[in-house]
Amino acid sequence: MTSVSPLDVAAVTAWIEEDPDPATRAETTGLLAAHERGDVEATAALADAFGTALRFGPTGLRGPLGAGPNRMNRVVVIRTAAGLAAWLRETIGEGFTVVIGYDARHGSEVFARDTAGVVTGAGGRALLFGSCCPTPALAFALRRTGADAAVMVTASRNPPQDNGCTVYLGGRAVRGPGQGARIVPPYDAAIAERIAAVGPLARVPVADRGWETIGAEMIEEYTERAARSARVNAPAPLRIVLTAMHGVGGRVCRDALRRVGLDDVVVVPEQFDPDPDFPTVASPDPEGPGALDLSLALAREVDADLVLANDPDADRCCAAIPDEHAAGGWRRLTGDEVGALLGEQAAELAAFTGTGILANSIVSSRLLRRIAQAHGLGHRNALPGSKWVSRVPGLVFGYEEALGYCVDPASVRDKDGIAACVRLALLASVLKQQGRSLADLLDRLARQHGLHATSRLSVPAEDPSFVSETMDRLRAGGVPAALAGAPVVDAFDLMDGASDGNGGRLPPIDGLIIKTASDDRVVVRPWDTGAGLTCSYEVVVPVAVDDPVELARRTASDRLQAVKADLRSALGV
Repeated sequence: MTSVSPLDVAAVTAWIEEDPDPATRAETTGLLAAHERGDVEATAALADAFGTALRFGPTGLRGPLGAGPNRMNRVVVIRTAAGLAAWLRETIGEGFTVVIGYDARHGSEVFARDTAGVVTGAGGRALLFGSCCPTPALAFALRRTGADAAVMVTASRNPPQDNGCTVYLGGRAVRGPGQGARIVPPYDAAIAERIAAVGPLARVPVADRGWETIGAEMIEEYTERAARSARVNAPAPLRIVLTAMHGVGGRVCRDALRRVGLDDVVVVPEQFDPDPDFPTVASPDPEGPGALDLSLALAREVDADLVLANDPDADRCCAAIPDEHAAGGWRRLTGDEVGALLGEQAAELAAFTGTGILANSIVSSRLLRRIAQAHGLGHRNALPGSKWVSRVPGLVFGYEEALGYCVDPASVRDKDGIAACVRLALLASVLKQQGRSLADLLDRLARQHGLHATSRLSVPAEDPSFVSETMDRLRAGGVPAALAGAPVVDAFDLMDGASDGNGGRLPPIDGLIIKTASDDRVVVRPWDTGAGLTCSYEVVVPVAVDDPVELARRTASDRLQAVKADLRSALGV
């Protein structure tokens, strides 16, 4: 996929001639005709769609649907599949195997079939799910079948106009703890080189049959594993409100919960069936504003114990709990709070053997390290993203604060929203039997280790130079002297490689870690797309023996707001 000049009419015409999709072909033809008539909007649309190309990287591909190399469409997908097949053939030889899954978004099934056709045409063995599936079921199938790679067609929690694809490597393509995980450098760059080398589409053999179909038995195996990996059944009943956020995980998650004895599951009916338009939410991100409104209203109506939510491809888990101090009587847990709860549960399980590593990304809370130490277990830091967390050697549990929890790395070496929902619900059931709750456990952890409160500040960049100029300015002495009234005592450049927590160094990435004398911490880094900055910040508030944790929580909330204000000032936004 080579870039073209913004108004390279010959390149646009060549695209039209090779595009196998009549819809995008007609779209491009219409835009080109309008451009030639002097339509300024059509010219701008062509410039955006053809002036650059989607970049294949560790997250695979992701972008808006439409025609052109800067959009998700059949031409881009076929070229990507051809590049991946070429890399697999060079790395492994003939007979490589690729598992392919897809969600319910617009275009997903067609893109998955095109991928299967390219793999088959290249002499590989393609295993295509016969219907849409959750992303963790695809990751499970990769390890279950021993395949060499997997492709999941999904845009996860992106808006409805987007689609994408994610690539995993396993089998003979990767050895060690990264087997079965999403790609990381240098694999992404090597595959991108093969994609760029794909010639005219007419030379790419695309079979219209010959692949194998993965049936419902794989979903059955995955569901059983997600249910049984915790090795316990629910000791006390729970009433759970579950939303699938218009995605593909609803029935699988409900089934997995029922298999551990949690059959009082009330689904949000408006969001339970797959719908690629996501009509009830502004964004299908469970963390987004208003995304849980229907769930929380239903929870109040049915007097639920717990709210669970998956994102559309079900690789993330979000939760809310009753809280008398919160507006409406319910509080959505942060990704770090869920990570602490699942981490404590995993640590108690691992402590029986005395082995196992807990891990989280460097932008996530430091509480998990303290939990691991309290149980005599090891802890590792990882770069941001489940692709890094999941490949930590000896991992028994890992997470990233963006709702991604790797709870069963032996079978799914990726974040798994369905298995995480089961684990969290089981933990709530055990606590209920003991006369306690998830909120009580969070309070106990706060008393034991200090209240760790986290938040994020995302700063979109209208000017592409904003990100690089801001990072340069921070490195050149632009770090604030104080945050929330506490002096800044350290600013570590992640280009030097952060500590992995075990005497080693993580690969360098663009970012800074800023620490204060009050043990507050901020991690500033560019978005993966380069279109903005994210500041992940954490404050730690000690909890006195006789003080209510809610008092510390309010103190932490005020400190977080103060840190945010100081960060906005330092960034000039």
